[in-house]
Amino acid sequence: MKTLLTQRLLPIALLALLGAWQAPALAATCTQGSTCVTVDGKGSGAMSTEEARQSKEQWNDTKTLRHKVNTRVEKEFDKVDRATDDEDRCNDSANVNAYWEPGTRKCLDRQTGRRINP
Repeated sequence: MKTLLTQRLLPIALLALLGAWQAPALAATCTQGSTCVTVDGKGSGAMSTEEARQSKEQWNDTKTLRHKVNTRVEKEFDKVDRATDDEDRCNDSANVNAYWEPGTRKCLDRQTGRRINP
């Protein structure tokens, strides 16, 4: 009788022990830096509402900053691109008095020093 009871309860006890050992390991995988979602709304190791709000606010701020930086880089690229096109037009101009001033990125007249549009 004792061996029969031991044979039936031992596997169940081992399964319960295994389940109890893995439960804390599963809960520990949800840290502040990870993306965890709670379904029950009780927290259970996931970010709190305030932490989620702060994270979203920080994401929005960095998104705005990245957009500003990308816009500035695009504007600088457009300036250089436009200046390259203007230089090509100035150098290919039929006007013999036209020359390209690299410091100001302008096409100037040699005699008057005024800006010209070739």
